[in-house]
Amino acid sequence: MSTGYEVSALGVDTPFGATVSGLTLASLDDEAVRKSLYDLWVDRGVILFRDCETSARMHVELSKVFGRLEQHALKDTWVEGHPELVKIKYYPDNGNIYEIDGKALGGFLPWHSDLVYTDAVNRGGILLPVQLPKDGGLTGFIDQIAAYDRLPDRLKEKIDGLHVVYHLTLNQEHQRFGRAKTVKFLQGAQSFHNISLREYKYPRVLHPAVYQQAETGRKVLNISPWFALGVYEIGGPVGEALLAEVVEHCVDQSNAYFHEWRMGDMMLWDNWRTLHCCTGVPPEQTRVMQRTTISGDYALGRNLDTVTADLERVDV
Repeated sequence: MSTGYEVSALGVDTPFGATVSGLTLASLDDEAVRKSLYDLWVDRGVILFRDCETSARMHVELSKVFGRLEQHALKDTWVEGHPELVKIKYYPDNGNIYEIDGKALGGFLPWHSDLVYTDAVNRGGILLPVQLPKDGGLTGFIDQIAAYDRLPDRLKEKIDGLHVVYHLTLNQEHQRFGRAKTVKFLQGAQSFHNISLREYKYPRVLHPAVYQQAETGRKVLNISPWFALGVYEIGGPVGEALLAEVVEHCVDQSNAYFHEWRMGDMMLWDNWRTLHCCTGVPPEQTRVMQRTTISGDYALGRNLDTVTADLERVDV
């Protein structure tokens, strides 16, 4: 079947993901093209659209190939006049700055899944650069299907049937798992402060540590280091030690892909099976990205306040 686009590897020796080139807005009218793109996404998890037609309309219409678009839960991040688009921005005078292991970085984001602090996790999104820095600002991806496969059998057995508790915790100094050795908060964007005032209004939620991809049956290590509080069934030091060990395997950066952005790139990722991060930029530089949010709910997240006795805690 002719799709009108070409597919190649995402990166040298990267076992997941794909690069699509030659795609046009007109080709998205073809249902066969739409299905082939969707199937590629399910199979590979991350797609880089490069040397394709780019425009605001293309950004939105391409995103719709993979699901209904939704408005992000945090209104402070909306692009003015376009609530289906989120602006992810770092400006020197209005951006988050952290000192990470002794180095000041603007716009640094640790490994995470989007909206994992809610019970309904969005399916994915497409990220598009608006203004790129001269240095840094790479986006990293980790495939959580491969991460599960890499786990030692003893850890697979221990986390089978367990759930991880999450809560919105914006200040990375308070991140409990998978954080850098030293993290120091230096400056917060205005949106950071606005959201922080409402932080405790978000309920704690649960997500299973492992689930199966519906289309293929492959097991996914469903753990987001940022926003994780602990293991629901095993509280205290025992559960925390187990989660820390699993996260250490999960965020092994030798298995990650780090994307060096070019203007015109569009990057799609499956938020249900990949982690992502941002390496940050020198504090004096600017980085502005725009992203769609693809709706969806794998229907396995739960509000902790509604959990009943069907989730029993484990006696240790």
